[in-house]
Amino acid sequence: MKRLLSVLCITALLLGSITGCGKEEVTLEQPYDIYETTGSLGLGTTVSAGAQEYFSKDLCVADDVSLGTDTTDSQVAEGAGTFNLATNEIVYAKNIYERLYPASTTKILTAYIALKYCTDLSQTVTISENAANQASDSSVCGLHAGDVIRMDDLLYGMMLRSGNDAAIAIAESISGSVEEFAALMNKEAAALGATQSHFVNPNGLPDENHYTSVYDLYLIFRAALQNETFVQIISTTSYDVTYQAGDGTIEEHTWENTNQYLSGHAKSPDGFTVIGGKTGTTGAAGYCLVLYSMNEQSQPIISIVLKADGKSNLYLLMTEMLSGFAN
Repeated sequence: MKRLLSVLCITALLLGSITGCGKEEVTLEQPYDIYETTGSLGLGTTVSAGAQEYFSKDLCVADDVSLGTDTTDSQVAEGAGTFNLATNEIVYAKNIYERLYPASTTKILTAYIALKYCTDLSQTVTISENAANQASDSSVCGLHAGDVIRMDDLLYGMMLRSGNDAAIAIAESISGSVEEFAALMNKEAAALGATQSHFVNPNGLPDENHYTSVYDLYLIFRAALQNETFVQIISTTSYDVTYQAGDGTIEEHTWENTNQYLSGHAKSPDGFTVIGGKTGTTGAAGYCLVLYSMNEQSQPIISIVLKADGKSNLYLLMTEMLSGFAN
């Protein structure tokens, strides 16, 4: 018996060394633990051993970081990915796990959190000096301190007009401050499995500690799409808003969607119905787009381009990715 126990112990030690299950740290090229249980990530109830459901069960997963790039103009962007939600396949990939600046695609997570935590979208928000104080070259809705506006209007302004002022106002309304909201963003991102991300603001303005990846954006966007209100917002081409200004007068504006597929400035890929998405642009992040569409088989597709070198090249690559790999 002692001899048998010794053999078993040695075998266990050897297996631990081989599999990385011991104390020795093992570095993996794939930074996502696709074998985590849904319970441990806060995505569902804890499951027992023997009945374990894997975090990746309903997700697109792949070890490859380069798929299809040799037949597209992939050099125009730093990262890109196309995900078929019907088949759970990654059909196109370029640097999908690389940390990159998200610019205003950050607002997808901001909207996800607002829709999760705000129980009454008709509630009004009073715009603070902090929210209104945006740089002159910043993308804004034109809100001023003291303006009183509904939460749902802020969401449309943030997602269509890409208003950085609206994003700050939402964050302050949900958490009390930008800093507290950023902590909530990181908590929610981690719960979705977005382990290559870190956020410090709700709008995506450049910061060396504010980053994500193509794959993380897929995880976040996929979760947001489960909310019908979110889909309704991102699919809206223009939105008429009326709210009370700080001086008591009534402000009226029309916010147009910055997605050029929806605005008609870019031709949608043949055979695809573009539903909506989120654009983003800064000097550090380049031109970015997260897109939700349906192919001819009515299969839902998420496609993402980060850090494209120009707006026309952004839509060129997005169209190539969809037409060539998602039909």
